[in-house]
Amino acid sequence: MPRRLQPRSAGTKGPPGTTAAASEAASRPHALASGDSPASAKPLLRWDEVPDDFVECFILSGYRRLPCTAQECLASVLKPTNETLNFWTHFIPLLLFLSKFCRLFFLSGRDVPFHHPWLLPLWCYASGVLLTFAMSCTAHVFSCLSLRLRAAFFYLDYASISYYGFGSTVAYYYYLLPGLSLLDARVMTPYVQQRLGWHVDCTGLIAAYRALVLPVAFVLAVACTVACCKSRTDWCSYPFALRTFVFVMPLSMACPIMLESWLFDLRGENPTLFVHFYRRYFWLVVAAFFNVSKIPERIQPGLFDIIGHSHQLFHIFTFLSIYDQVYYVEEGLRQFLKEPPDAPTFLGTVGYMLLLIVCLGLVIKKFLSNAEFCSKK
Repeated sequence: MPRRLQPRSAGTKGPPGTTAAASEAASRPHALASGDSPASAKPLLRWDEVPDDFVECFILSGYRRLPCTAQECLASVLKPTNETLNFWTHFIPLLLFLSKFCRLFFLSGRDVPFHHPWLLPLWCYASGVLLTFAMSCTAHVFSCLSLRLRAAFFYLDYASISYYGFGSTVAYYYYLLPGLSLLDARVMTPYVQQRLGWHVDCTGLIAAYRALVLPVAFVLAVACTVACCKSRTDWCSYPFALRTFVFVMPLSMACPIMLESWLFDLRGENPTLFVHFYRRYFWLVVAAFFNVSKIPERIQPGLFDIIGHSHQLFHIFTFLSIYDQVYYVEEGLRQFLKEPPDAPTFLGTVGYMLLLIVCLGLVIKKFLSNAEFCSKK
């Protein structure tokens, strides 16, 4: 099997002869511009007919030519390319979640208007979910405009996932964590004394956690974006494993819910959160398995180029995981509205998200300004 069809290793740029084929593929659009008919161009290309950066592991065919126009990119979503179902497996969920959040904000029948401060964390979370799916669709559709734009779109895709991760933490912080016994000093102090025999006042520890959870999640979001952008360079031997790992890191912000289920009767007290929380993480484990293993195309290269390859399965299972998350965040909102504490502030919710956008934009700008990198990846 050609080396490039195996997981990328440091310094691997393709099998012998790929460079010439890539150059020929890259120059083909210019020949068309000089007078060849577009109908004479090969509509879909094989892995050895496109620049090395466009070759996906174990995917042999179904590649679009480079560069395509924006119109050609849009038209390709209705053609059988290896990116078509990558688009649809996130575009359909985007429409479903857009409908879901519209109902939550505008048609829920609650007395709380959509602009009420109590709903600010939900706005942060909704923007993260919708932006993630929208940027994924955009990256997969327009990735063949040019090498530089391909890098830019996938950087934005990574940034949107980090943005979503932080938005999830904001929603957890206001809607889910206040209802946990684990973060109630009146419960935890006697619990620790009874179980461990330690006379410890947990008030300070819990207050410190509450003060640090959002800043730490913010730093993780920026760090994960930096790591994923760097994974597109040649120093990274296993980029898919790295990206999967760094996107799991922000999920650690949900550890209190897991600990709650171990230490207390979360199943009995909040069965909706218990069931959907663990089912969400099951979907995430399955999604990570497909993203890292490159199964099934690793087993039979070329058979799953258009339908059924691992990235499509990864999209489907990440959608299922977010679907379960939306369900228990909505349930947390209902509990929050029954006995709301102090209203969330604009700076503590939307302010954080706006600052994160600025930081992520600076990260992407930094990577795109590296001309040597853009010429490779």
